[in-house]
Amino acid sequence: MATLTTQVINRAGSVITPVAAAGGGDAMQCGSGMMLEVTNGGGSPITVTLVVPAARTFVPNVAITSPVVSVTNGTSRRIGPVDAVTFADPVTGLCSITYSAVTSVTVAATQLAQP
Repeated sequence: MATLTTQVINRAGSVITPVAAAGGGDAMQCGSGMMLEVTNGGGSPITVTLVVPAARTFVPNVAITSPVVSVTNGTSRRIGPVDAVTFADPVTGLCSITYSAVTSVTVAATQLAQP
């Protein structure tokens, strides 16, 4: 599992440099304006899961589940916001990410610059 470096998007424009998705999953920072960009260059759709730590609830008796996003082959998806309240692991403070496949898949953790 690799920890993705956060790339900041600012008003001057930013070049986002994606990296290969790790076979064992990745992790990223959580917080205001955080998003995950996934590009699937493979020949089949994949699923991306942002892991919500166990026992996370906001309303009594309503469990928050980990979102599973389908990324069709040959497309990119931006997933977010990846907020700390929902996704931060209590030990690491990071959001864990898993992929159903990683062949030809690239990812980037991005954050909108604060004004």
